[in-house]
Amino acid sequence: MESRQIILAGIGMGSGDVITEEVRQLIEEADCLIGAERMLACAIKLRNFEEKSTRECTKYQEYRTEKIISYLQKHKEYKQVVILLSGDTGFYSGAKKLKERLTEVCSDQIKIYPGISSLSYLASKVGVSWEDAKILSLHGKDMNFAQTIHRHQKTFLLLGGKDTGRHFYETLLEYGLGDVQVHVGCQMSYEEEKILSGKLYEMKAEDFEGLCAVLVENPSYCKAAGMHLKDEEFLRGKVPMTKSEVRSVSIAELELTEDAIVYDIGAGTGSVSIEIARAGEQIRVYAIEKNPEGVKLIDQNRKKFRTDGVRIIEGLAPQALEELETPTHAFVGGSSGNLREIVQLLQKKNPDVRIVINAISLETVSEVMGLVEEGILPDAEILQVSAARSKVLGRYHMMMGQNPVYIISAGGRKPGQV
Repeated sequence: MESRQIILAGIGMGSGDVITEEVRQLIEEADCLIGAERMLACAIKLRNFEEKSTRECTKYQEYRTEKIISYLQKHKEYKQVVILLSGDTGFYSGAKKLKERLTEVCSDQIKIYPGISSLSYLASKVGVSWEDAKILSLHGKDMNFAQTIHRHQKTFLLLGGKDTGRHFYETLLEYGLGDVQVHVGCQMSYEEEKILSGKLYEMKAEDFEGLCAVLVENPSYCKAAGMHLKDEEFLRGKVPMTKSEVRSVSIAELELTEDAIVYDIGAGTGSVSIEIARAGEQIRVYAIEKNPEGVKLIDQNRKKFRTDGVRIIEGLAPQALEELETPTHAFVGGSSGNLREIVQLLQKKNPDVRIVINAISLETVSEVMGLVEEGILPDAEILQVSAARSKVLGRYHMMMGQNPVYIISAGGRKPGQV
């Protein structure tokens, strides 16, 4: 019995002009073509134009994985099935999920053929190399991108979905990135193709509407390695701030992961939130602060350091935490007397949450020890940080001690976990 071959083929942006010769041949030889309306229209036009296809071909308009699998299971008569996918099959494509599911339910031979990606197409059109570009997709995702653009010379982004383009445009202006060079491509490879280049501040939000690809060049990108900042770099006002030495140890004790969701409770000026956000471009930090002056400072500092991964929540914990997404990590810099309730809510939301608490007063340390004895923080580790800085007095340098701070850490990864 002749075996069936299922082919996942990338057709580029959608115009027949950018389909590779290899994929073109596969389309001509297929006895079943599957894809979204736009993909099928391109393939049908191609077959009619070539007039080389001698095999009858069935067309099935569908892009959803489970619907495609159901159709293939019902129709075993087709021997060369070509499933059409936009762009390149290895670049933000549905090919990955589709191949995984096909492998689970089918014994057929599955092959993947690449297409021209929107990234390589746009880069070639504007004459920019892209091997050193950071790549993001904002299509249907809530991602941090201002910080990524701030920290990379080149960033490529796929836009799509309602208001994504406007959000992209307005966020970069809000975070002081209006001077970056932007190349935006819409309807690429079609007759309606539009490619614009210029400074972001010269453009309009409407230039980014619909399914667009954007290549951003930032010659003034931040080259600093690491997350830590000096205390004097933050806007402070009269709001208390965790000092740099304590921040460094506390954040190390959090044992952050690249996709961490962090609560910074009692965020003050936002110094801890901002350094956490700088630790990873896709870390999300919720800075919870009850003081209106502190809330204002957090907003000013996150814009200064272009850390759009920091979300500001004005309110008092634990009530302000109720509706937030589940945390993986939590830093408690101030609890306003609600430490027990905060810890219990954190553990209710995620029993494996990693918690780090800063305590300055002996009363707070005593409260923590009570939680340890009750088994609420059974694996707690406690360390004390005492730092001193030199101060010039005449011709002498004197060491000036800071208040000792207790750093309590508990929960998170079990021993042996990576």
